[in-house]
Amino acid sequence: MKLHRWKNIPLEQLNPTFARQALHTDRMTIAYLRLAKGGIVPEHHHENEQVSMVLEGKLKFIAAGEEYIVDAGEVMQIPSNLPHRVEVLEDSVVFDLFAPIRADWLAGNDAYLRQKQSQPPK
Repeated sequence: MKLHRWKNIPLEQLNPTFARQALHTDRMTIAYLRLAKGGIVPEHHHENEQVSMVLEGKLKFIAAGEEYIVDAGEVMQIPSNLPHRVEVLEDSVVFDLFAPIRADWLAGNDAYLRQKQSQPPK
């Protein structure tokens, strides 16, 4: 067993609207995200199954031509390799789980998250 402390994991400011703390275990990645209203996570996909738990705020997930509004206390499950994007409708705190681990994050291959974000289209 291994104890991890969020207070010891640095907060990484990826762009003006997206900050994260990430913990990588042997088989999964756990991320604590702080997202600012108006931010956008551009469309992307990954081999990882993703479970996003919105702790505070409100997000809009867009995938396969469908829009899903996810409020605080709700959970979005995203299957492996499904292209998706996210619009941040309110300042939000999100807890994401990924399996297997986000090897792209470990390697620094997450440039889509590091770009300056613009307002969502009207």
